[in-house]
Amino acid sequence: MAQVQLPTLQRECLSEALGTYLLVFFGPASVVLASSSGLTSFQALEAVAAVFAVVVALVIALLGGISGAQINPAVTLSIRAAGRLPRGRLAPYVLSQVAGALLAGLSLRLVFERDGTAASLGSTKLASSVSPLEGTLIEVAGTFVLATSALAAGSFLRATFVQGALVGATLFVLIILIGPLTGASFNPVRSLGPSIFSGYFDDQLVYYVGPLLGGLAAGAAFSRVSGSSGARQI
Repeated sequence: MAQVQLPTLQRECLSEALGTYLLVFFGPASVVLASSSGLTSFQALEAVAAVFAVVVALVIALLGGISGAQINPAVTLSIRAAGRLPRGRLAPYVLSQVAGALLAGLSLRLVFERDGTAASLGSTKLASSVSPLEGTLIEVAGTFVLATSALAAGSFLRATFVQGALVGATLFVLIILIGPLTGASFNPVRSLGPSIFSGYFDDQLVYYVGPLLGGLAAGAAFSRVSGSSGARQI
């Protein structure tokens, strides 16, 4: 039987939707499980950071050859700002990521309908000592680092498993450092999926504005530093 080959853009969009679904389901699911596990706060933070890092690394390793496995509108925006993504890919990629995140949010609701209430299905939340403005600035800074890592990985590293290891390790460190302050989203759709299906909307604008600004700044800075001919894969 002959195999049916999907058009290139359709395959890329399916890759982005699937990768985003995996991230937004398993990442927040780890938050829900850690919140009721009896672990200390730091042990729970380490566990959540490890799950997010491993999922991101695996998604990049498995799907990076199709669409780059950006799975984050802020990263997609940064790659576009750096001039490394065709203009026609920006909207389809972001819409696919939103679709994957919403499906993941629905899955979280179905799986954790009872146990996920306290953790709001893994929604990102500001610490009581962090104001929305401070949270936005923290998310800008964290996303800037993460997006720069993704840009560097895609530009200078050939093997997708090495790219995944670099971005996953960066995310792990960022979650350990920033998680107690903002929940360490760095990704608008990571926050969107759990928020929509848990009904938790407090300070959620922080997680849309901050990451998008951070991604845009990372793309502009990377473009200036690396130049149009600066990408050399190893």
